[in-house]
Amino acid sequence: MINILIIEDEEKLARFVEMELSHEGYVVEKAHDGRTGLEKALSGCFSLIILDVMLPGLNGMEVLRRIRRDLQTPVIMLTARDTVIDKVTGLDGGADDYMTKPFEIEELLARIRSALRKTAAPEQNEVLNACGVELNPARRSVMYKEMPIQLTKREFDLLQFLMENKGLVFSRDTLLDRVWGYDYTGDTNVVDVYVRYIRSKIDDVFGIKLIHTVRGVGYKAAQST
Repeated sequence: MINILIIEDEEKLARFVEMELSHEGYVVEKAHDGRTGLEKALSGCFSLIILDVMLPGLNGMEVLRRIRRDLQTPVIMLTARDTVIDKVTGLDGGADDYMTKPFEIEELLARIRSALRKTAAPEQNEVLNACGVELNPARRSVMYKEMPIQLTKREFDLLQFLMENKGLVFSRDTLLDRVWGYDYTGDTNVVDVYVRYIRSKIDDVFGIKLIHTVRGVGYKAAQST
């Protein structure tokens, strides 16, 4: 049984999405303000959360931040604002996907299926190692010689992919496809930006060279353990 929580203050929209999801066989609960939604998210056992950004009580970004303290439940953000900064804030805050209103219900259903497939994949228990950096996919933690390193969700996902395939070189387009997803339509330079973020938190701090640039091709993680 797949349980989905909808946190959306537009009651007609929430009811419409609820009906469509129920028709697809999902079990649905709703909340129409941020505080109630947060309480339900933390007290229930949901497979996925659909979260509006503009909510009374607590806004969606704050709800997301508090959810991520305790849960890794997939979250799809909904917003009426289609700006890059809003999307970056939501994704860096821990959202798994982001949709702009108005949207087609078929696309939302497809994104729900995609998010659920990722969580249904076998848990990765192997701790990844490179240059003294340890990345634990199951715990979503990164450490260097027992010192914790705080990464955003996107930074973690990018580093995990490179460390899972260390020694292999990936182009920016491939990294966008594998880490950002099929629906990303922005500039490939975003990969360079996030590599810089990771380097500023790991390479520059600890004096190591974890991520290598292969000129004219892309990036790779160092092979040394």
